[in-house]
Amino acid sequence: MNYKKYFMFSLLAAGALTSCTKMKDIGILNTGNYGDTSGTLKSVANGMNIGFAAYQGDANYAKYFPIIAREANFLTPGNEMKHGSIVQSDGSLKFTNADAIVNQATSAGLSVFGHTLLWHSQQNATYLKSYAGITAPAATELLGNPGFESGNTGWSIFNTNGATITFTTGSNAHAGTGFMQVVNPTAQTGSQWKVQVSSAAFATTPGKQYIISYWVKAISAGGSIRLSTGPSAAQYQGDQTIGTAWQQVSWTITATLSSTTFLFDMGQVANTYYIDDASVKESVQVPSGAQVALKVDTAMNNFITGMATHYKGKVKAWDVVNEPLTDAGTIRTSTNLGGITVSSDVFFWSDYPFNGVTKDYALRAFQYAAAADPSALLFINDYNLESSKAKTDSMVAYVAYLKGKGAKIDGIGTQMHVDALTTSYTGIDYMFQRLASTGLQVRISELDVATRPSALNAAVGDAQTLGYQASMYSYIINSYLKYVPAAQRYGVTVWGVDDPDSWRAKSLPLLWDNSFAKKPAYSAVMQALKGTK
Repeated sequence: MNYKKYFMFSLLAAGALTSCTKMKDIGILNTGNYGDTSGTLKSVANGMNIGFAAYQGDANYAKYFPIIAREANFLTPGNEMKHGSIVQSDGSLKFTNADAIVNQATSAGLSVFGHTLLWHSQQNATYLKSYAGITAPAATELLGNPGFESGNTGWSIFNTNGATITFTTGSNAHAGTGFMQVVNPTAQTGSQWKVQVSSAAFATTPGKQYIISYWVKAISAGGSIRLSTGPSAAQYQGDQTIGTAWQQVSWTITATLSSTTFLFDMGQVANTYYIDDASVKESVQVPSGAQVALKVDTAMNNFITGMATHYKGKVKAWDVVNEPLTDAGTIRTSTNLGGITVSSDVFFWSDYPFNGVTKDYALRAFQYAAAADPSALLFINDYNLESSKAKTDSMVAYVAYLKGKGAKIDGIGTQMHVDALTTSYTGIDYMFQRLASTGLQVRISELDVATRPSALNAAVGDAQTLGYQASMYSYIINSYLKYVPAAQRYGVTVWGVDDPDSWRAKSLPLLWDNSFAKKPAYSAVMQALKGTK
């Protein structure tokens, strides 16, 4: 998740605690006695991984990076490894920013958790759609002076036989001010070629198709015009009947030469013709569904293989597939959004499964990641598992399905962007028990705890608010330690360091405040890891 841009579920709603039943379910009653800050988080974690997310673009990055190096043994780049940050407009991979944060982390003795290889958000969707043929690229105009705005530049009169051909300006233009006027006083029946105007030569590739088009009208109904190609091996369009209103005429040719011209032929019927906005463009063929799916799969392979290969040995574990499920537990697609907002950087890989099975898009991702770096641990990651039993159960089932198809999945990440007063303790316990039942590594991947609405926009929270927040942090860590066996505990990553740099900054969700003072939440995590509270 990007804490800068994507709000995939709402913050605390005012009036959320409306019943004693809800309060008992949440269980938040203790707001104090969080004062132990001795040691560091990693020193009291009994070998379990402790990590933080970091964004080089944060205002306080230089201040909080030393805290990560002191308190943790893992760092997760928040944005630098995402598709949209790496993939350039030509499809190449630019590692500069990601290398910088990885190298800084490893130099400080931190391991790096890669985030993320496949997601629907923060993609270079423009490149993906163009590469796969989902959106056809705009064809380049090959014709010089197509609108006659520069007079007769690029145009040549071949035959007149009494006709008057002028390049002029005025109200008879289709667009702009320039146009070509042809006054043919004499019908040359069966001989369109007797009045001809030729374009300049334009580059073509033999065998490729090109679309020639133009706008035309006549003073009187019943006009006639056609196109032909030059300078040799000519092709001929059928005669076009021209009326008194502007109409666009298009003709598709297959090039036979490396340099081609086209000619307006209009000798057959006596009339006055106005011609404007001519065009020659290569015909862009839109791929079929199977071709698109193959291209999307190739793009997926290129990115995942490129990333895992480049960081082999430096990145020990990856979020391979991120946020595949809606809260209802169904596979997220463009027709099953599950509450997210579609923007220009969204691309649903699940819309284009290579084998036609929607949920198998993730299978390919795990296969590519495992082939590129067999030693890396591979995770699937999602949010709201603690608040939706249906989603948790679907995640367990989906992992079993993918593993049954041969996917190498080493662990499950639960993001846990939760709220101090509204997240259910029962839901947290259920989630950890179900995830542990898979026998896989279980990771708290993006932990933060939003405070109650009264703290929104505050620089720091009041003692009661911060106590409730600390209590939620404490419960989460204790539930994790209680229900996930030690051998399956990959560790805990807090999604940021200081409140002002959080994606949920207004709700003061992290362990350090705006002055980098440790909050009660820090002590709560410390005591839970120590087993003292």
